[in-house]
Amino acid sequence: MTRKSFRAMLVTTVLLFPFAEPAVAQIDMQQRIGSQSGATTNRNRPDAATMRNSGLALVPADFAQLKLAPGFLLSLNVLDDPDFAGRFRIDQQGDIALPILGTMHVAGEDASEARLQIQKRLLEDKILKDPQVDLTVLEYTAPEVTIIGEVTSPGKYPLLVPRKLVDVLAIAGGTTITAGNEVQITRGSADAEQVLVHFSKATNPKAVEDVLVYPGDTVQVKRAGIVYVLGAVTRPGGYVMQEEGTLTVLQAISLANGTTLPASVGAIHLLRRNADGTEVDIALPLNKMQHGQSTDLKLQATDVLYVPTSKIKSTVINGASILAAATSASIYAAVIY
Repeated sequence: MTRKSFRAMLVTTVLLFPFAEPAVAQIDMQQRIGSQSGATTNRNRPDAATMRNSGLALVPADFAQLKLAPGFLLSLNVLDDPDFAGRFRIDQQGDIALPILGTMHVAGEDASEARLQIQKRLLEDKILKDPQVDLTVLEYTAPEVTIIGEVTSPGKYPLLVPRKLVDVLAIAGGTTITAGNEVQITRGSADAEQVLVHFSKATNPKAVEDVLVYPGDTVQVKRAGIVYVLGAVTRPGGYVMQEEGTLTVLQAISLANGTTLPASVGAIHLLRRNADGTEVDIALPLNKMQHGQSTDLKLQATDVLYVPTSKIKSTVINGASILAAATSASIYAAVIY
């Protein structure tokens, strides 16, 4: 750097310095104003502890339809008669023991139905002429539904009332990419009834909207069938069958990115396991299938497609590779020597 250039840079810095200080001061002022504003906003916004102590609580939308079950804690009040007031826990048999009225079975009813039952008993036993009964659920044990199989987040989820199958699957994050087209519902009732539903991502939700899942049920989304493509293909491996449970030979070969150069496409092998455990080897004319001269075959779960390698093609390809390598070596030797 020359002496003149250094002198010019020094003069420029001295001239710009007074203008830089107000800018820095302005930024600092904005930061302080922003922090004060944020503090004011935080003071006006209630914190989590304040919200918890405000008496506000989230109640499920279907809470009014909640069926009473063992473990629930109920609060009972009868107008102008404090003898009936109190808190009552539903026992394992689904009963509550009330003063004067004795034992009453309330499990399986909602709070409104249990209240009407108590009111009816007071009238029938001629204890009160016009009983005004108030029954409130103080504590409840949320019934659950178990969702397993090919869903994003399997596990147990609270389910207060029966819900549609599509809504229950949405609770678990929906089905995975490997989900099949069958959903098995095992009822939580004593008979443990099983319901098999045809459902997949391609299924119209309206087609299964009448299928309900009840509290205590177990929902299992079954895995889709897998077909294995091996041998002279670009990407050998296992491939999930389509959402409707179908996959053909040509589709499977396509998923494997097609055959390689030395592949023998005249006849490939389909290895299939029968229901009795026996295995069969079926020869398939892949070349004719690709040209529309033979019917494309539908595959079954656990089928194995094997594309053999042509010895003639392999010999030609290997010979060409050797020749290319020898040519490169000769050119390299000519350059060096």
